[in-house]
Amino acid sequence: MTLDTTALSNDDLSVTKSDDEVVVRATIDRPDKHNALNDRVLNGLMDVMDAADESPARVVVIRGAGGTFCSGGDLEGMDETEDPPMEERRRNSSKLSDLFEHMVDTSALTVAAVEGYCLAGGCGLAAACEFVVAADDAEFGTPEVNVGMFPMQAMASILPAVLEKQGLKMLFTGDHVSATEGREIGLVTDVLDADEFEGRLDAYVDKLAANSPVMISMGKEAYHTQRDMPFDRSHNYLKEMLTLLMESEDHEEGVAAFVEDREPDWKR
Repeated sequence: MTLDTTALSNDDLSVTKSDDEVVVRATIDRPDKHNALNDRVLNGLMDVMDAADESPARVVVIRGAGGTFCSGGDLEGMDETEDPPMEERRRNSSKLSDLFEHMVDTSALTVAAVEGYCLAGGCGLAAACEFVVAADDAEFGTPEVNVGMFPMQAMASILPAVLEKQGLKMLFTGDHVSATEGREIGLVTDVLDADEFEGRLDAYVDKLAANSPVMISMGKEAYHTQRDMPFDRSHNYLKEMLTLLMESEDHEEGVAAFVEDREPDWKR
């Protein structure tokens, strides 16, 4: 199925795809608001994740327009003159968590391409991606503690990715962490020179997208499923997943391509 980027785009989210449709790029397009997350962005990103499963997409890249990744949730309107009912507040607050679930469930790999500030819910969004590729001048943090908030939902993706004590320091102080520091504590996968970011990001994503779509899908599913299992269950589960993967046409094609010294022709 062809991915319709026009239908997926909205006033606050720009969606494009590569010519072969294996790479989808979703850009938060609210530079005047520092790419803060609102309903159009969150709902749009969930739609992108769902659509990726019905298309040839192997990698979804999330980034922000104007040199900033994302400043977190949109605080406009949070100074409420009347408190909404608890159930409404709870429903409105769940969308970031819902997006994280869509990101795990999609068969495509997710890559956060981080430039500038990556803060609060935006930091949680980046951490929820399988890969975080940051320009060397990028900064990460959870400054909502300064307005009496705590990064409850962002914590769900940040803490599993980082050294626990360093993560707690981030969450409770709101201190910014550089891209290099982020890599040292496990938040960032790779740091790229800001002056060469575009070209090196494209090469990085193309390398991921060149892999077998079956391998990507099964490998991602296996990673997220086994990560909280005890060792014995994890070992048995992964053995079964390996057996299934070896039965795939892509595995057969990959071995044949290696033997014949050519590029593999993946089925999807």
